[in-house]
Amino acid sequence: MNKSAKIYVAGHQGMVGSAIVRQLLKQGHAPETIITRTHAELDLTNQAAVRAFFAAEKPEQAYLAAAKVGGIHANNTYPADFIYQNLMMQANVIEAAFQNGVQKLLFLGSSCIYPRQAPQPMAENALLTGPLEPTNEPYAIAKIAGIKLCESYNRQYGASHGVDYRSVMPTNLYGPGDNYHPENSHVIPALIRRFHEAKVSQAPKVTIWGTGTPSREFLYVDDMSRASVHVMNLPKATIEAHTSPMQSHINVGFGSDITIAELARTVGQVVGYQGEIDFDASKPDGAPRKLMDSSRLNALGWQAQVKLEDGLALAYTDFLSQIGR
Repeated sequence: MNKSAKIYVAGHQGMVGSAIVRQLLKQGHAPETIITRTHAELDLTNQAAVRAFFAAEKPEQAYLAAAKVGGIHANNTYPADFIYQNLMMQANVIEAAFQNGVQKLLFLGSSCIYPRQAPQPMAENALLTGPLEPTNEPYAIAKIAGIKLCESYNRQYGASHGVDYRSVMPTNLYGPGDNYHPENSHVIPALIRRFHEAKVSQAPKVTIWGTGTPSREFLYVDDMSRASVHVMNLPKATIEAHTSPMQSHINVGFGSDITIAELARTVGQVVGYQGEIDFDASKPDGAPRKLMDSSRLNALGWQAQVKLEDGLALAYTDFLSQIGR
């Protein structure tokens, strides 16, 4: 690892991007070597602005953690925003990186790239083998395009320009910096907020969307940032020995999953809510199960460290700090 390398972290104010910055600093990178821009300073959907930024800053590495993200409600409500903004951000950053000599880039995707009925646990070779989950298909298509952008630049410019663009696919993430919006958040921050508000108001019951039967895998965001920096800094020969040119992405998961009903009970316990929990089966469940096969990354020397209960406690502390409690 070159600790003096100039590194651009796109999306540094988001949950994953901020965790990557924390990890880089923890590993000895000086703050002045880490380049960041807020959305107000640099709109990644603006091609000219992104090109000008890369031309001026000339980073040596880039972590592409910027994305428009949200839960089922947000994906169903704003499908055009999800596909357009993510496609544009990815295309602009990856092309500008290439044009300005960035040889190492890490693209962060999502487990929703896999087919709705993919065999469990979902291995990297399940990509493009069946229909996607309809509730987040536009977002998934954008993330698949990001993987293929990286692979295509590697195939066309790897030998001639030393391009080495890698992709990691995290499972469902949670932790400090999450979005706790009451409607547009993912399941863990949504549950934390709902149970906290129910505890404060002493509500006798909390109703959860769906049947509670789907299973999901959850990874603490600082484990994800460790995985990202780990993959970025693996020797190229090591990566190539575990991937192929047109199937180069790497899953990042916790290793086990939990039903939404079990998750709700666990969040309720962490928050300290003591009322009843029921489920609204008229609301969508999403995919029945989403467990990642992370054996490829495990073989490359990484393992998740933060247990769900411990991570939820840290996430709840973060939520309380965000709302000023």
